[in-house]
Amino acid sequence: MGEPGELTELVARASHGDATAWNTIVERFSSLLWGVARGHRLRQEDAADVVQNTWLKLLDHLDSIKQPEALAGWLATTAQHEALAVLRKGKREHLVRDDDLATDVPDEQALALDAALLDDERDGELWSCFGHLPERCQVLLRALMASDRPNYKVISDSLGMPVGSIGPTRMRCLEALRAIVRESGSDLDTERRA
Repeated sequence: MGEPGELTELVARASHGDATAWNTIVERFSSLLWGVARGHRLRQEDAADVVQNTWLKLLDHLDSIKQPEALAGWLATTAQHEALAVLRKGKREHLVRDDDLATDVPDEQALALDAALLDDERDGELWSCFGHLPERCQVLLRALMASDRPNYKVISDSLGMPVGSIGPTRMRCLEALRAIVRESGSDLDTERRA
C-alpha cells in the first residue's frame, strides 16, 4: 500500500486525532467493508450499519493496533463478525401479520415467490461454499464484488497486493470455489453468480 510505512503513519496520526489521516483510511478501506457487508446479502440499511459499526470498532481500538500493515484483514474480519451478528439478530426477529398470507396470495405472486425462494436457496448454497474458501480469497472476491466496476488500484492498496496479481488471484479463487461447489454435489452455476 504505497510506501511500507505509510499505513503505519496514517494509523498513528489518526490515533492522535488527525482527521485527514482518518479520512484517508476511511476512503481507502470503505469499498472493502461494503464488499464484506454485501457479501452477506444484507439489506442496504443493515450493510450500512455493518460498515458504520466496523469503523466505530476501529476508532475504539485505534490505539491498540499493533500491526497497521494488517489493517485490511482486521477490518474485513471485524466487518464479517458484524455482518454475522446482524444475520443472527434477524433470525431471532419474526414479523407476524394478522391475516393468513397463504390464502391471499395470487398464483402469479406465488410463482414469483417460489422462484425467489429457489434463488435464495441457491444463493445460500453458493455462500456456504464461498465460506470454505481461504480468507484471502473471500476478502478479494468481496472487494471485487463491491461495485460493478471495481477499482484495482484501490483494491491493491486496501489488500496490499500488486495490481497485476489481482486478476490471476481472482481466477485461482474462482477455480477453488468451483471445486468446492463440485465437491458439495451442488448444481450451482458459479460462472453466472461468482
